[in-house]
Amino acid sequence: MARYGLELTTIEFAKLAKVSPDTISRLERGDPRLKDRTLEDIRRTLEKHGVQFIDANGGPPGVRLATQKPRGKAK
Repeated sequence: MARYGLELTTIEFAKLAKVSPDTISRLERGDPRLKDRTLEDIRRTLEKHGVQFIDANGGPPGVRLATQKPRGKAK
């Protein structure tokens, strides 16, 4: 969801996070075998690009974009 909110393809995001596209696909499938270091690298990359992680405060944890992207074409 966070990658989609940033409007990045799997390949684009993998380059930013310095991991393979397969790693991003595995993460999005919920593969439990990813290394903690890899998960931290991905999280830092998301945070650097405006994603905020929300703690479970009476509901499930989630993410949101820190800033809204302008919609539509710039004039």
